Amino acid sequence: MAKEKSIFLCNNCGYESPKWAGKCPSCGAWNSFAEKIVRNTPLSRVSNGDKTQSQPVLIDDVATDELPRMDMCDSELNRVLGGGLVPGSLVLLGGEPGIGKSTLVLQTILGLPHRNVLYVSGEESVQQIKLRADRITHERGNCHIVCETSLETIFTHIKNINPELLVIDSIQTMSSEAVDSSPGSISQVRECTAMLLKFAKENNVPVILIGHITKDGTIAGPKILEHIVDVVIQFEGDQHHLYRVLRSIKNRFGSTAELGIYEMQREGLRKVTNPSELLLSERHKGMSGVAIASAIEGVSPFLIETQALVSTAAYGTPQRSATGFDVRRMNMLLAVLEKRVGFKLAQKDVYLNIAGGLRVNDPAIDLSVISAILSSNMDVEIEPTICMAGEVGLSGEIRPVNRIEQRISEAAKLGFKQIVVPRSNMKRLDTSRFGIEVLPVGKVEEAFRLIFG
Repeated sequence: MAKEKSIFLCNNCGYESPKWAGKCPSCGAWNSFAEKIVRNTPLSRVSNGDKTQSQPVLIDDVATDELPRMDMCDSELNRVLGGGLVPGSLVLLGGEPGIGKSTLVLQTILGLPHRNVLYVSGEESVQQIKLRADRITHERGNCHIVCETSLETIFTHIKNINPELLVIDSIQTMSSEAVDSSPGSISQVRECTAMLLKFAKENNVPVILIGHITKDGTIAGPKILEHIVDVVIQFEGDQHHLYRVLRSIKNRFGSTAELGIYEMQREGLRKVTNPSELLLSERHKGMSGVAIASAIEGVSPFLIETQALVSTAAYGTPQRSATGFDVRRMNMLLAVLEKRVGFKLAQKDVYLNIAGGLRVNDPAIDLSVISAILSSNMDVEIEPTICMAGEVGLSGEIRPVNRIEQRISEAAKLGFKQIVVPRSNMKRLDTSRFGIEVLPVGKVEEAFRLIFG
């Protein structure tokens, strides 16, 4: 017979404790523990003749058949997922409110004409979903929609419809009768996700969960939620900008280095197949503080515009601000400029912006960042036909970057005449086949002499 026992769960982080405590030892929250009754069910004995019992096998004897994947009819989404949606997988899509998560999913499933899809919404009515569908696309796939928050009722609908793809919008609104707490709580989110995972694995049906994120940018709910699911993708961007970035954070079936870019329009999200054409604004003649960098996010190289503004500090403390770039790294680059090159920027405001609203983590844009800052400080224009790629070290050296050939090819394809690259990348590199002048540099001073003349 199953025995019942009581445990205490932290409502803030989900920490389990056998007894009540005033302060959570995990997250430090006060008075956050709530009692929960759990049933301790003994493990059922498995007979020796049971064929379902797993047996240890040699790793060389394991069959490695290629995983079948469901084509989502979206090249950007397919690439981020690793080639498509794997049957039986659990995918978590996170993002800020209003960023376009529901629009992306609805637009995708309406473009699957031969798939039986069930879309469960716990936040919107059927009429709202229909109005959005009419606005974003004229295609009508075999899509069923239902507004429900009870997980047991949803499983009843699943038995009646027998979908090939299940979408839950959002996981924070779902609740199960097995857990005595309000929807969105730690225990509810964890229990509902575990039940949906069991359904996905047993029936080989992929499930897409839409989740909200907190102020810190992490998925709302317990951290174990990201451990349960197979794929975690995040929809990033600024509501005031047109561009959205789909980034893979965790993927058990593919690489996490992939990146998908969309443009938000009134008719929905448009795939951006060539990011450089949108991330590069009009090349204004005679403007200082603008440098073009050759960056790589995922597998795709693209050219982005780095903008800087240096002005005299109006108040005693100089301001340091960066959008789309790490402020601490910018401060490090400013220290390199002052120590190694001799430019005094300690009493000046420095503002940095990566055009397009993207956040770029590629260290190869260091050279374009300091070039844009120096250009704005001296009020000297950088030639619009030159771009650059290189990581800047603390001693002022230009460090090598990866996949230099792809960066040079992308610059040549977009009509640039010159590209500044680290000298260390020139080994075994045939520059004659690119159709662009390659300028190798080893120090920051060399780069500035080539860029500014």
